[in-house]
Amino acid sequence: MPTEHVSPIPFGLGFTKPHNYWEVLRTAWENKRNPLFTWRILRDGVCDGCALGTTGMKDFTMKGIHLCTVRLNLLPLNTMGPLDPRILEDVEPLRSVSSKGLRALGRLPYPMLRRRGDRGFHRISWDEALGIAARRIRATTPDRLAFFVTSRGMTNESYYVASKVARFLGTNHIDNSSRPCHSPSTTGLKETIGVAASTCSYTDWIGSDLIVFFGSDVPNNQPVTTKYLYYAKKQGTKIAVVNPMREPGLERYWVPSVPDSALFGTRFADAFFPIHTGGDIAFVNGVLKHMIEKGWIHDTFVADHTTGFEALRGDLEKQSWEELEQQSGLQRQAMFDFAHLYVRAATAVFVWSMGITHHRFGVDNVRAIVNLGLAGGIVGRPKCGLMPIRGHSGVQGGSEMGATPKDYALGFPVGEENAARFERLWGFRPPTAHGMTAVGMIDAAHAGGLDVLYMAGGNFLETLPEPEYVREALGRVPLRIHQDIVLSSAMLVDPAYAVLLFPAQTRYEQRGGGTETSTERRVYFSPEIPGRRIGEARAEWEIFMQLAERVRPDTAKFIHFDDAAAIRKEIAAAIPTYEGIQNLREKGDVFQYGGPRLCEGGTFPTPDGKARFSVVRPPDLDIPEGQFLLSTRRGKQFNSMIQGEIDPLLGAVRRDILLSEEDAAALHLQEGDPIEISNDLGSYQGTVRFAPIRPRNVQIYWPEGNVLIRRGVLDPTCEMPDYNALVRIEAVRPAAVNA
Repeated sequence: MPTEHVSPIPFGLGFTKPHNYWEVLRTAWENKRNPLFTWRILRDGVCDGCALGTTGMKDFTMKGIHLCTVRLNLLPLNTMGPLDPRILEDVEPLRSVSSKGLRALGRLPYPMLRRRGDRGFHRISWDEALGIAARRIRATTPDRLAFFVTSRGMTNESYYVASKVARFLGTNHIDNSSRPCHSPSTTGLKETIGVAASTCSYTDWIGSDLIVFFGSDVPNNQPVTTKYLYYAKKQGTKIAVVNPMREPGLERYWVPSVPDSALFGTRFADAFFPIHTGGDIAFVNGVLKHMIEKGWIHDTFVADHTTGFEALRGDLEKQSWEELEQQSGLQRQAMFDFAHLYVRAATAVFVWSMGITHHRFGVDNVRAIVNLGLAGGIVGRPKCGLMPIRGHSGVQGGSEMGATPKDYALGFPVGEENAARFERLWGFRPPTAHGMTAVGMIDAAHAGGLDVLYMAGGNFLETLPEPEYVREALGRVPLRIHQDIVLSSAMLVDPAYAVLLFPAQTRYEQRGGGTETSTERRVYFSPEIPGRRIGEARAEWEIFMQLAERVRPDTAKFIHFDDAAAIRKEIAAAIPTYEGIQNLREKGDVFQYGGPRLCEGGTFPTPDGKARFSVVRPPDLDIPEGQFLLSTRRGKQFNSMIQGEIDPLLGAVRRDILLSEEDAAALHLQEGDPIEISNDLGSYQGTVRFAPIRPRNVQIYWPEGNVLIRRGVLDPTCEMPDYNALVRIEAVRPAAVNA
């Protein structure tokens, strides 16, 4: 059997793995009522799942069909029928329904209102809904108004209009779902290399000597990438994984669209480096110490294209091997092995995700990875690069369109100079003070500091730490506006004054089509798909615009767009990087801003044209005796949208608590035993599941694990919540039975 094959048994029978062909059949059954509409979405639409950016069922990396389970599982949201509004007349029975069950009730068809004291919602007209919202906004001040915009299928056009509307109404309190995802990547990359996006393309994976995954499980979150990895392995690429968990999907996978891999599987990772949770900086610094001692630094690149290396070298000399070993969880030999693997590779790509960013030191984690990339000179060359891989189709464009509290748009930070620029373009002057992040909005709401909170998608109850605190905060906002395609648990929180539901269309229903920006900076056009429409649902950008026109009718001309093409034309004028978006109008239309690679030839968009090394020190990760370091993971889900109880890559169920056999033995636990994990914040009961995870580390599924994650523990630079916690583990003893 060839060494890259997993097993001679066809289709991985007997192995724990995703059943992709079954997913296709299940999806066909779930979408049986609208087969033609479903087919048109798959054939013509740009994927609304992860940010790889397939257009139809193809992409720009390789030939063949690209269709993954993430997209298939999202299809019912786009093809299901409307819910019966009578279901919402009493919300009490709905409180016990899971979020998955709420979504399955159907699409939101009409605007609805629930006032304080009402048992539930009742249908109202768009005229009444927009009127209520407009009056409440006019009655407050801009500092008490906030917008949150999710990445759920959102188009660049909707993000841009939301951003402009917030400024039109006088506030910079606008944020998007990149805050609890990749805000450390955006901040860390911008500070060090001058760009806040992937420096390379997916084509650079295929033919690269080395791909390193830091805190990223792409087979779970971006399954289409396994096909890229298959062809990379065929060309001799080595794959290394730096992660506390030996993720099964990175160890071996059955790529369904490649016959050879579908039959016998493919071994991916050549080396695993099982660090402690949060031990990345210590590990990377150890690797750099070896590279300096062995003379393995790319001296020419460092001298010609960077600054700050000598300061980093001097600080690394003060960091002892004992400290780096303790904080990383690995011996210096493992750091040497990685350094040796890296230096033997003429080309390399570093990929990372939320295992890197979900920390109070997420920005420093990114800076450390950049240090390693610069030391090896892997930026701005073919088959090389730094890639913060995005798990959601709209999230890259969301920030670049300006749906952030510190930037009017990509390349234009909030401030007096750029306010003057946008005043010339927009006809009104945007505010110049930094706005609140998503985390700040919830804190302000809890303290009574918000009068109107407008949430386009998203569910803070499931995405932010301490859900009960979040519930209290939402319940204290006089007017909440939930703009979405389906029900969520956050909508059911009792109103302080009123809750409005605005029914939105999907990207496939959006009048005039829309665009999406992928991880590799490709801007794709997704056409409007002919087919049924849901009730009175409207395009997201139109709802934002129409509300703003109601609030300020005398100046409505400054915020009005006739169609989506007009928005794209203005985006090109507002954001020079997006020049070309105005020309996208048909299926297959696409451009890649910056070209295949950014920082080509080692020229960086910084004031002096050079990249910057950063002095970063390992955080103190000492685990007290008797405690464990908890992190959260994803199973069969999309963001917080749980789609199944079983993790197809591990075979674990969502109530399982993942820990090492070594830790279980020390606690006298067997697989399947009921246990409780707890800390001073809360507790969570589940069952023991043995996993290939580093001892003293434990994982549970997210968002259920948020009950153990403390609010207010943030990266000080970007306000990323820390999704890790120290916990205790105890066996759950059977209750005594009275004789």
